[in-house]
Amino acid sequence: MELKNENNFYGNEKISKILLKIAPPVMIAQLIQALYNIVDSLFIGNYSDSGLNALSIVYPLQLLMIALAVGTGVGVNTIMAYQYGHGKNKIAKEYAGAGTILIFIIWILFTILAWFLLPIYAKQQTDSSLVVKDVVSYGRIICIFGFGLFFESVWTKVCQAEGDMRTPMIAQICGAITNIVLDPILIFGFLFIPEMGITGAAIASIIGQIVAALVVFKKGFRKFNSFNNFIYYTKQIFHYGLPNILMQSAYTFYIFGLNMILATFSNEAVTALGLYYKWQTIFFIPLGAMQICIVPIISYNFATKNIKRCKETLNLSIIFGILMMLIGTLCFEIIPSQMLSVFSKNEEVIRIGTIGFRYIGISFIPLVTSLIFPVFFQAIGSSFKSSFLTVLRTVILFVPLGYILSLISLDIFWLTYIITEIITSLVGFIFYHQFSKKYKKII
Repeated sequence: MELKNENNFYGNEKISKILLKIAPPVMIAQLIQALYNIVDSLFIGNYSDSGLNALSIVYPLQLLMIALAVGTGVGVNTIMAYQYGHGKNKIAKEYAGAGTILIFIIWILFTILAWFLLPIYAKQQTDSSLVVKDVVSYGRIICIFGFGLFFESVWTKVCQAEGDMRTPMIAQICGAITNIVLDPILIFGFLFIPEMGITGAAIASIIGQIVAALVVFKKGFRKFNSFNNFIYYTKQIFHYGLPNILMQSAYTFYIFGLNMILATFSNEAVTALGLYYKWQTIFFIPLGAMQICIVPIISYNFATKNIKRCKETLNLSIIFGILMMLIGTLCFEIIPSQMLSVFSKNEEVIRIGTIGFRYIGISFIPLVTSLIFPVFFQAIGSSFKSSFLTVLRTVILFVPLGYILSLISLDIFWLTYIITEIITSLVGFIFYHQFSKKYKKII
């Protein structure tokens, strides 16, 4: 499928219309994607407390997989949009083909490392041998057979770069339905299928991912014939995708760090944090859609020196993001205990989580700009500023600040979220002001 450059969709169409056209399918796809973890947690929460705790521990590892897969896909998507902006359609397709080869290599390397490091990782997170067993069982299946997630992520971004938002949405729906249907059957057993517990949840997830990859394969797969240029294409893909990989990967390390901090208080505190991230996947969907959708728009217009449209895209995405995140803030402030009760009946988990949710809910508003600014700088090729904002938020602030505040009390620990998002947003505004001054004459 070819992007219709003659219509100059990203270059001439009204920004709000572009976002309204391409964002809803992405939001639906992300909602469906979120159901993978949500459904697993719902069924495992009813199956065993140790299983639910194990899912919270494995979650950072799953984020790392998504970071590598989606980040590489974003790199492919961004460079393709840039090439289309210059009318180089053939080269754009070469990048799409290189993306498939690259993601295969990444999956192989990730699988090897995950197999050997998972037991060590699990033992650092908990002293319970039962939870360690569940973590290794679930994690190894998710990692080793996660090729569906890796390939689907890249092929989806190829489709989106060419203006096809429908196929990725259908793929996500098919994958999620598969997961939802198989989860109770494989976890609890049905007819001739034995009860498999948390192992069944992992198998249901990877089958769903494979189904999604198969659906998007026809539209997203491109042959690659320029093997002599593979290293060059890889460097270019990582140039645009690395900030996103770092941004997503940093989530893995800061959640891992926060889990270790909370483990000093109790397993219930770790579970409460894990349940926050289950709900976060739902409430962050509009913001996540903005992050994905503005990249090709800004990249295309920056390539054509239309700085005004780049800034307009950023402003609209921030306004939209704030409006949507207000809903999340209200829910986290008004009904936190009810939200926690959906996954757990443990009174201590609900008590700890209720306090934490109310602190975190306040951080949702400054969080919009702390997440949008890195994406903006990524789209214009300013990888240093994009990466710095990500590292500032997830490495420099989150874990060190969380540790310092945890020394006071568990309740004060949750202030980490508010302080981190405010500081990151302020630095982002400073970078954006510098950008505006630099390109003032071009507007």
